[in-house]
Amino acid sequence: MPLTDLPLEDLLTYRGEVAEPADFDEFWVDSLEQARAHDIDVARTPVTGHGLARLEVEDVRFSGWGGQRIAAWLVRPRGEQGPLPIVVHVQGYSQGRGVPVQHTQWAAAGFAHLVVDSRGQGHDTPDAGSPETTGSYVGGVMTKGIEDPRHHYFRRAMVDCARAVDAAHALDGVDGRRVVVAGGSQGGGFTLAAAGLCGDAVAAALPDVPFLCHYRRGAETASAGPYLEVVEYLRRHTRTSVEQAFRTLAYVDAANLAVRATAPALFSVALMDPVCPPSTVFAAYARYGEAVQAVGREVDKEIAVWPFGDHAGGGADQFARQLQWLGARGFLPGS
Repeated sequence: MPLTDLPLEDLLTYRGEVAEPADFDEFWVDSLEQARAHDIDVARTPVTGHGLARLEVEDVRFSGWGGQRIAAWLVRPRGEQGPLPIVVHVQGYSQGRGVPVQHTQWAAAGFAHLVVDSRGQGHDTPDAGSPETTGSYVGGVMTKGIEDPRHHYFRRAMVDCARAVDAAHALDGVDGRRVVVAGGSQGGGFTLAAAGLCGDAVAAALPDVPFLCHYRRGAETASAGPYLEVVEYLRRHTRTSVEQAFRTLAYVDAANLAVRATAPALFSVALMDPVCPPSTVFAAYARYGEAVQAVGREVDKEIAVWPFGDHAGGGADQFARQLQWLGARGFLPGS
């Protein structure tokens, strides 16, 4: 495995060629308007028997894409009345919300923690899809709806992430000034999507080794992981236009959504990552916040580089760094 797909000195200024459709903003405004036509309708049910004596757990449901119900866990320190800062946690590829005992770190640090299921990937949120969708796809969800951006899986899933931010703001006992979005891999891409779609409703973003950025570069350079689903699809479907496939993916490219973000952000990247090549991460990092920078507003962003990290990135050390970074910006409970 090579140390990196480009030398670090080149990565630090890497942007790549990430296409952005002319109607990109219109596409996402329309997507959010459709979703927000449905009331967020947050429902909370206490969960017992989880064995976490010092934590409270609730099953949370809210309306996502098409009004479809999205499942989440809300985990928080027992007895804390708040208002607490909240971490909206979005999931990696093929993962869902799992079970509550998997999600204790943020609550142990004093945060409310909203653990959001991924439609069709977890056990508790089915993906109803788009009834108009035709055509086939390969493997997981990377090519599901690739013939038309209106029907691509990630349109629905990224809208769900934005609606999760809406749900966090609707929760009692939460500090709406300290809503943090976090996730790794696919969750890192979802974090960038939520930050780009929700503007100042997201107060901080923590994208770890983010996936879903600069799809074409990922398909051309990744040696493992879901980018290879795109490669396999185009290998099998030789009559499909390569340019049309990547045009669809441009609408759901987290590097394009990152341009619209306003929140302070701490990225991470691993230079031995075979799943999310470092250049794809730096393409998103270079673009992060550019829309507001263009009108004279500075965006607070940093990137933690793990030279010998694989797709696990910095692991627990990155979590410790996130807590330190959040503390320096007044996000820790009691600050």
